[in-house]
Amino acid sequence: MLDRDGFRPNVGIILLNQRSQVFWGKRIRTHSWQFPQGGIDRGENPEQAMFRELHEEVGLMPQHVHVLARTRDWLRYEVPDRFIRRDARGHYKGQKQIWFLLQLVGHDWDLNLRATDHPEFDAWRWNDYWVPLDVVVEFKRGVYEMALTELSRFVPRFDARFEPRSDHRNRYLRSGLHQRDQHATGPGNEAEHRPGNDAARPYAGRTGTLFELPPGATFEPDPQTSFGADTPVTKT
Repeated sequence: MLDRDGFRPNVGIILLNQRSQVFWGKRIRTHSWQFPQGGIDRGENPEQAMFRELHEEVGLMPQHVHVLARTRDWLRYEVPDRFIRRDARGHYKGQKQIWFLLQLVGHDWDLNLRATDHPEFDAWRWNDYWVPLDVVVEFKRGVYEMALTELSRFVPRFDARFEPRSDHRNRYLRSGLHQRDQHATGPGNEAEHRPGNDAARPYAGRTGTLFELPPGATFEPDPQTSFGADTPVTKT
């Protein structure tokens, strides 16, 4: 379903936990990370499509979240020709998206990446709100930045990190905490962060809070995220 300009209607989801970190999913069998998103089916409005995609991609139901805000208008991105099927070239141009900001009111274990037979993600993590964008496919980065910026004023502010100052925002969006996290994951810490050692273990965030990964999820530490970088993991 395309509009007259060749854009497919779509929704994007920014899901917050209680510390105002965002859900960050790794696309299945790739090294690309993104927010949940998906197309609006014929007969759906954006909110209906959002709740459907929320369940299909991360296993959450409406009772697990609270809708904080949505973007006022469509945000558009064009898809380069090399990513478009040959039979769609010439009439398909890209996506136009309404973005929703959600607060998780359930628990981490309510998330399920295997809620359907066609999973979108094979790993996930909580990330600082101003996510580093160099792991997002390049043609989507502008829309991600616009959505994060527009919705940032609705993020519960209990920490100065979430103030939408341009210098702070760009530091996270463009450079992504490289020096701090390289130090945190430097020599001597390799074994702690090796993905093979992370299965079926509790993980500690920056505040030391432990949680178990939900069904079908794995955790792959990334030097660009602050999650788990400087808090030792304690077995229970």
